[in-house]
Amino acid sequence: MSTSRRTFIHRSVAASATLALGSRAPLLRAQDARELKFGPVAATTAGRVRGMRRLDGTLAYYGIPYGGDTSGSNRFLPPQAPAPWRDVRDTIALGLRSPQIDGPIIPEVGATDRHEPMGEDCLMLNVFTPDTARGDRPVMVWLHGGGYSVGSGGFLLYDGGNLARTQDVVVVTVNHRLNVFGYLHVADIGGDKFAQSANVGMQDIVAALTWVRENIVNFGGNPDNVTIFGQSGGAGKVCTLTAMPSAKGLFHRAIAMSGSAITGTPASVASDAAQKMLRALNISGNDIGALQQVPMDKMLSTMQSVGGLPLSPVVDGRILPANGYEPNAPEVSADVPMMVGSTVNETTFFLNTPLDPMDDAALMAALKQQPGVTDDSRAQRVVDTYRQTHRGISNVELLQVFGSDLRFRRGVLTTAERRAALNRAPMFVYYFTWKSPVRDGKLGAFHCVDIPFAFNNVDLCTAMVGAEQDRYALAQNVSSAFAEFARNGRPAASDLPSWTAFDSTNRSTMLFGNESRVVTDPNAAERALIESLS
Repeated sequence: MSTSRRTFIHRSVAASATLALGSRAPLLRAQDARELKFGPVAATTAGRVRGMRRLDGTLAYYGIPYGGDTSGSNRFLPPQAPAPWRDVRDTIALGLRSPQIDGPIIPEVGATDRHEPMGEDCLMLNVFTPDTARGDRPVMVWLHGGGYSVGSGGFLLYDGGNLARTQDVVVVTVNHRLNVFGYLHVADIGGDKFAQSANVGMQDIVAALTWVRENIVNFGGNPDNVTIFGQSGGAGKVCTLTAMPSAKGLFHRAIAMSGSAITGTPASVASDAAQKMLRALNISGNDIGALQQVPMDKMLSTMQSVGGLPLSPVVDGRILPANGYEPNAPEVSADVPMMVGSTVNETTFFLNTPLDPMDDAALMAALKQQPGVTDDSRAQRVVDTYRQTHRGISNVELLQVFGSDLRFRRGVLTTAERRAALNRAPMFVYYFTWKSPVRDGKLGAFHCVDIPFAFNNVDLCTAMVGAEQDRYALAQNVSSAFAEFARNGRPAASDLPSWTAFDSTNRSTMLFGNESRVVTDPNAAERALIESLS
């Protein structure tokens, strides 16, 4: 190997390690780059790849293509196979994220965003594995959050190394098309060529799962034991996949964290949104070919200027045949064990949520801005109920918890109820009650705070979870429970009580906290109140 080639490789590996290890990068820069070694070569259906062996001993393969470039004439069309390559491909740096416009995000979570470049050649995935040998490890495929519009699988928050190393699993994180690139519904207006073009962002994920089925054994994973898991928008993707016939058989367990997908966007509404984009771009009629040639940046700026477009999975009657969980859970995945959950203070993630103390008058005024709380009488019922079920709760946290129940937990529990009613596979429910000490504890158990625990990444995410010792035991319990669910279809950990399945009678729920425990129907009064307000 030439000196210039060796120098280039060392620099590339060191640079990728900065991406791979985020907050630990300053330590790596102080080391000799030769300590970072390439991992073994693994075969894929498109060609061979070589990843990196990280300092913790795990193997990481970044930016593996599972689909082709989606720009130009491929835009809005179902994903194509990746172009094959002859030489060994070095997969030591993150691939492109889908085109997007950054949205507001609290700095505690934003600190884990690597801000990798974006582009339409974004059908890439990352694989973390203890070893490429054996081929019998459970596979856990992560679908990132961001409400179908933003995000990527490259956040440091989603680094799969610790979960792979401590739980002997293979972790895959996925990038796919988002916003107008993934969910602009042109199938009804583009003619025969685009008849299969609904929900291409979801079709991308199916392509990624197909890649897992065909290739993951070469990375140490078992293609017959695949768990999909995701949070927020990623949980919506998980739930949507459970209703898609094309995804059947590609996964065997499902975990939805702080999100649901009870209904999809009606095709007529989605088609109207596509027409708005065409008009805003001065494209006449149904000329989707012209829309395919609009520069990426102009597509994004036009999307932003139009605003309010319903960019999410569409009930097109084909890719997504019907609403996923309305009126019932989908039969197509009825035999797949599932886990769902939410956090106590979901809404503190959102920048407009009050965090500081408020008096009674301010609380009543804020409650009347919530859906279904139309007058003083209803607002007082909310106050009375939550004071009874959450002893000593402050006014500001009462508003947060009620808002979280409305926006998140209601959908999570509806998903659990309707899946359990099928009585074909076990359903497990959790409620994450551990409260972060960051920002003087004002965020509580905020939206996303359970992710570092599921990935056993609490040391990588101190901006989110602080540096107190209690986080370690909980991270071990949560990550073990998730991995055991992936392994056997039933969550368990040595330091957790027996976790019984949820049904309409016992409504068994794991409360994750410093003293985790299983309780029966912990949200009965709040649930009844919210149903009465609907």
